[in-house]
Amino acid sequence: MQPKPLSLQPSFARRRTVLALGAFSTGLAAMGVRAQAPLKVGVIYNTPITDVGWNFQHHSGIQAMEKAFPGKVKVEFVENVAEGPDAERVIRGLVQNGNQLIFTPSFGYMEPTLRVAADFPKVIFANGTGYKQAANVASYSAKFYEARYLLGVLAGHMSKSGIAGYVAAFPIPEVLQGINAFTLGMRSVNPKAEVRVVWVNSWFDPPKEAQATTALINLGADVISNHTNSPASVIEAVAKGKYAFGYQSDMKKLAPKAQLSAVVHHWGPYYTDVVKQVLAGTWKGGNKLGSYAEGYIEIAPMNAAVPADVQAKVRALEADLKAAKLMPFGGPFKDNDGKDITVAGKGLSDADIGGMNYYVAGVVGKVPK
Repeated sequence: MQPKPLSLQPSFARRRTVLALGAFSTGLAAMGVRAQAPLKVGVIYNTPITDVGWNFQHHSGIQAMEKAFPGKVKVEFVENVAEGPDAERVIRGLVQNGNQLIFTPSFGYMEPTLRVAADFPKVIFANGTGYKQAANVASYSAKFYEARYLLGVLAGHMSKSGIAGYVAAFPIPEVLQGINAFTLGMRSVNPKAEVRVVWVNSWFDPPKEAQATTALINLGADVISNHTNSPASVIEAVAKGKYAFGYQSDMKKLAPKAQLSAVVHHWGPYYTDVVKQVLAGTWKGGNKLGSYAEGYIEIAPMNAAVPADVQAKVRALEADLKAAKLMPFGGPFKDNDGKDITVAGKGLSDADIGGMNYYVAGVVGKVPK
């Protein structure tokens, strides 16, 4: 059924409630659920839900979860909520509306989530891409950098200038992981390759992302990657006759000739698993870091312009990723100041990767402070 609009504060956001109809009922009890009423699930998104991108993929995951539990869940979501005071207010509103499980899929929602959770210890929260947990707060993310490495390899084969452009949102570990893995992949093919980065300081600012793309192309980039929540950089690359990579979603429909491939996210497995645990009363929280092998991420089908032998090489590396034979940060490599980050035989741990705050060799410039 189509979601039914509700009154909402603040007015700039959009709220929808979806009820999966059925006779089963649930109620939260001791971090679990008794059979009495549908489990009420709240979700907050930091940008509008469009037909591609970060929040589209998360919302698709929420919808997959609903289908897995017909009649057992009632979902309320609010979109386009800025990461700041409004986020905390909206999260509190979701609690006050009776939601017993709340997902906040953005790094910038981490602190507001923790503050609200401290006041409502019987409500379960899960924050996407954050790194802090509490008794009733889990965190979740995925190893997006695994797919980034593969696209870097593809860029190394397809770039004629040896320069890739990267439109990035904020210099947080998740974004730096992607930049660095992409660079390592590209340099595994072309050791002299360069990656130039423009920071737009926003998750969703299509005009600014388009301007950044143009600036990177003017600096010699003939392949464009991005870590933002809109397809603007892909669309701009098309307009300029350059190749691009989609992120979060397969953006082939927007750029059938220009998109070489894309990093595609799949959140349905996580949301479904969490709801399953809550319904069963077995939820324990902690941190979940999904992997390529688990199906949390994949690369989209490659463009027909990519030679068959290159596609085969990328797919072989993909198989190695799935089999844990390939580790993008397995080393050895240096940062772009020449400092050894890791040596042969000693790769980075998940904790090391989670705290990444530098550029690897091949990335031009310095990480903004």
